[in-house]
Amino acid sequence: MAEGVRAACVIGWPIKHSRSPLIHGYWIKLHKLAAEYRQEAIAPEVVADFFAHLSERGYVGCNVTLPHKEAALAASEPDDRARAVGAANTLWLAGGRLHSTNTDVEGFTANLDAAVPGWDRSPIAAPVEPGEAVVLGSGGSARAIVYGLIEREFRHIHVVNRTPERAQALRERFGPAVQPAHWGALPHLLSRAGLVVNTTSLGMTGQPPLAIDLSPLAADAVVADLVYAPLETPLLAAARARGLRTADGLGMLLHQAVRGFSLWFGVRPEVTAELRAIIEADLVKDRE
Repeated sequence: MAEGVRAACVIGWPIKHSRSPLIHGYWIKLHKLAAEYRQEAIAPEVVADFFAHLSERGYVGCNVTLPHKEAALAASEPDDRARAVGAANTLWLAGGRLHSTNTDVEGFTANLDAAVPGWDRSPIAAPVEPGEAVVLGSGGSARAIVYGLIEREFRHIHVVNRTPERAQALRERFGPAVQPAHWGALPHLLSRAGLVVNTTSLGMTGQPPLAIDLSPLAADAVVADLVYAPLETPLLAAARARGLRTADGLGMLLHQAVRGFSLWFGVRPEVTAELRAIIEADLVKDRE
């Protein structure tokens, strides 16, 4: 690597599917930076060593994807978000120490801010209560979304999961705003919610569709899906057919990348229509 070039990377196992090099490479070129962004396939048994020697490998920081987010948390000094979520996806070196955060939280909220302005304000239509949401799933992504909703002062967050114990674990982590529920309660919960978020893999290419009836939702409700392959999931297609406002997973992917780039390279980039079009084209090409 040339002298003076700052480098970051994304690590995972596997990692070839990651679009992060495209995103950060676009911003590096746009801002004419002396920088590089790579991908590293790191096996779980050596990931702790990778984090411990990040600087020696020539990196100022990294993104972390599955299955290393919990290991990244343990290997670093996490901020409040990463600690609360229990996983880190963005690491950076400062003052000789390895710090971490979880940008899935701000990626989710920033994407909704851009796609559906005012999504976190109370809907007008009765009987929807202000600050009431339904979150489908209870994994790592759900933890980030729940934390983001609590930051935005949602008072009732119904976590719907087929395994009640996992949903209960989120209540124990985040407090009484989280209300565990079973899938059978969905029709009633949807009739009260202003926001529905899918954090499961249902609807992803190669996975079964997420088949739920959205008819109980109010006309001004918002539906968000974290899945971005395909770009329009069956859930989003059903929501748009009803005229509901939506936010897709690609927007979250783009917005969660912003802060890491700023931390590593000293420039805060913007999520633009041109960047989104580049990633959309790559996703389409990957399906062909």
